[in-house]
Amino acid sequence: MKLDPDLQAIQEVRDCLHEAKAAQKQLEKMTQPQIDAIVASMAQAAEAEAERLGALAAEETGYGKAADKKAKNLFVARQVYEAIKDMPTVGVIRKDEERKVWEIAQPVGVVAAVIPSTNPTSTVLFKCLIALKARNAIVISPHPAALRCSQEAARLMRQAAEKAGAPTGLIHA
Repeated sequence: MKLDPDLQAIQEVRDCLHEAKAAQKQLEKMTQPQIDAIVASMAQAAEAEAERLGALAAEETGYGKAADKKAKNLFVARQVYEAIKDMPTVGVIRKDEERKVWEIAQPVGVVAAVIPSTNPTSTVLFKCLIALKARNAIVISPHPAALRCSQEAARLMRQAAEKAGAPTGLIHA
């Protein structure tokens, strides 16, 4: 029996969200050094695969040049990572004793990420890095013209995160 494609797609999204939420609850309990190791692993994988992902994006979408897509992927893997790597995202992140204010990092849960066809791989890399750095799971919705390269970038991020100790199911595309 063939299932209705719309109902099947809705169920797939529900399954992704359920898995992402459960994984995020585990990620939320991790320490700052554990989170930092996961994000570092993701940035290293992004840097190592920047050229391949850039070529995939240019080929699939027909937009831009592979070399420019590679440069954007490297920007995320290097400069964005450098900007966020030392940011505290677990527990008390700032204390203002004078005003008696403490800032406590709290993840939002599951982030929905819409990915454009113009810069799909660099956007996936960027959003995955910042979501996991803040202890959130992410469900990626790529533009149909950039489906394969977006899924490949997400697969790469998921694999690198899990290799570094992240719970299974944090990144979906």
